[in-house]
Amino acid sequence: MRQNTSIYKLLLYVAITTSLISCKRQLEEVIPQDRISKSLALTDAGAAQTLYAGAYALFRSNVSTFFNLGEMRSDIWVDGIYTESPNAGMLQLYTHNISALNVPFDNWAGFYNLIYNINNVIDVLPKSPVDAAISQREVAEMYGLRAYIYYTMLKTWGGVPITTTPVITINNAAETYKARSTPDSVMLQIKSDIEKSLELFGNANTFPSGNRVFWNRITSLVLKGDVYIWSGTHLEGGKADFTTAKAALAEVEALQGTSLMLNANYADIFDPTKKSNNPEIIFAVNYELGQATQTTFTSFLVNNIQASGLSFAKDTTPKVLSVYPYVSGANGVGMSQATINKLTADTTDQRIPKTFRVMYTAKSPFDTRGILLTKFIGTTSGSTQVYNNDYPVYRYADVLLLMAEAKTKLGEDPASEINQIRKRAHGDAAQLFTNGSVSSNMNAILDEYLREFIGEGKRWWALRRAGDDYVYAAIRPSYLSPTTTAKLLLPISQTMMNNDPLLTQTPGY
Repeated sequence: MRQNTSIYKLLLYVAITTSLISCKRQLEEVIPQDRISKSLALTDAGAAQTLYAGAYALFRSNVSTFFNLGEMRSDIWVDGIYTESPNAGMLQLYTHNISALNVPFDNWAGFYNLIYNINNVIDVLPKSPVDAAISQREVAEMYGLRAYIYYTMLKTWGGVPITTTPVITINNAAETYKARSTPDSVMLQIKSDIEKSLELFGNANTFPSGNRVFWNRITSLVLKGDVYIWSGTHLEGGKADFTTAKAALAEVEALQGTSLMLNANYADIFDPTKKSNNPEIIFAVNYELGQATQTTFTSFLVNNIQASGLSFAKDTTPKVLSVYPYVSGANGVGMSQATINKLTADTTDQRIPKTFRVMYTAKSPFDTRGILLTKFIGTTSGSTQVYNNDYPVYRYADVLLLMAEAKTKLGEDPASEINQIRKRAHGDAAQLFTNGSVSSNMNAILDEYLREFIGEGKRWWALRRAGDDYVYAAIRPSYLSPTTTAKLLLPISQTMMNNDPLLTQTPGY
C-alpha cells in the first residue's frame, strides 16, 4: 500500500514543484520551497508527505550522476569497442581527461539541491501532523540518504561545504558563501547522520512490504560498514574503524534468511517482474512504467538501424540483433577486446551472460563490434522497450564483499564471504578461495567486484576504497598514476570559486 501511495506522491511532487520555487542559492544551486508550502506542510499531513516523497524523486533524478561517479572512472569501459561515436562525457571520465580547466561536474553535480530538500524534510516532518511513528521512520530515512550523498561527495571532491539546516531567507549573496570543510569534518558529519538514522530506526531491521525502494535500517548498517572501511583506509581510522565496519556488517549478515540473501539466479536481482520483496535488494531506486524509466544506459545499447547488421553469434548462422526485442540506443561506450576476453573466458560464471552480450558483424570474419548491456534491459510494453529495472544502491552481495574487505584489512580470513559470491556465480564449478596475503585477498575481492557489479556504479569506488595502489594497478598509467595523485579527486570550476570567494580549489589542481 505504501508503494502505491508513494508513486502517487512522486507524480504529485513533479506536477507541483515549479510552484514551490522561491529563490536560488548562488553557492549550492538550492531551490527551496517557499514559506507558503512550508506552512502548508506544518498543518497538512498530505503536504508534508509530498515533501518527503519529493526527496526520493530528486534522489532518483541524480542516478545518472551517482552511476557516472562510481562507474565511469574505473577500468571497465576503457578503450572500448562501440558502434557509434563515443559518449564525450563518459570518455572524459574513463580517460581521466580532467583538470582545473576541464571540470566534469560543475556546481557540486547539483547535489546541494538534493541536500537542501532533505534538510527541509528533516526540519518539517517532526513538526507536521504526520503520525509520530511514521514521521520518525521517514526522518531516519532522510538522515541515511543525506549521509550517502555526503559520502559520495567526500569520495569525489574530498572536503566540501557542510549544510544541515534549511534555508529560510536570503538577504544578500554573501549569506550563501560557505567554505569547504575538511575531509575529516565531512566524515564526522557522515558518521553522525548514520548514527542518527540508526537511532531513529530503533531496532526495526525489516523491509517495507513490496519494492525495496525506501531507505531502511539495514541500508544504514551497510552504509556504516562502507564508510568505516573508507575512513579506516584513507582517514587514519585504521583497525578501530575496520572493527566498527565489521560489527555493522556482521549485524546484517546475522539477518540472512528468506528475506535477505543472494538470489540463486543472478538475473532475478534485476528482473522488473521480481521486484516485490526481492531478497537480495536492500535499497534500490524505483523505476516504473508510467512514472519514470532509466535513461542512464542508453549509451550502452545499440541503434536499431545498425542492429540488423549485427549478431550475438560468431558463426555462419548468426543470431541477428534485429530479433532482439525493440532495442534502441546510441552505442557510444564499450569494453575493450581484452576486457571482453577476460570476462567471457570462464563460461561457468552466470553473471557475465546475464550482464552483457557481445555484438559481432553478421558476416565473416565476424569482428567484434561492441557489447550490449542487458542487465537493465527492462521489459516490453506493446511495441516499446521499457527500461523499468530498479537501480540497486545496496544489495546483499555488497554486504559480503564489504565484510570480506573489512576482514582482510583486519588480517582475518575473508574466504566465507568470497566463496558465497563465487558459489552463486559458478555453482558446482566454483573455484573456492583460500586465505592468503592482504594483497592477494584484496585482489580476489576486487575481481569479484569487477564481475558482480558491472553497470551498477561500484567498481571505481571499490578500487578507491581498497587503496591508492589498487587504483594505479587497475588504471592505465598514461591516464592515472602516482604522479597524477590529484586526479583521484575532482576539481571544481572557476565559476564556482568566482561565485563564492570562500571556496578554494581541490588540492593538487
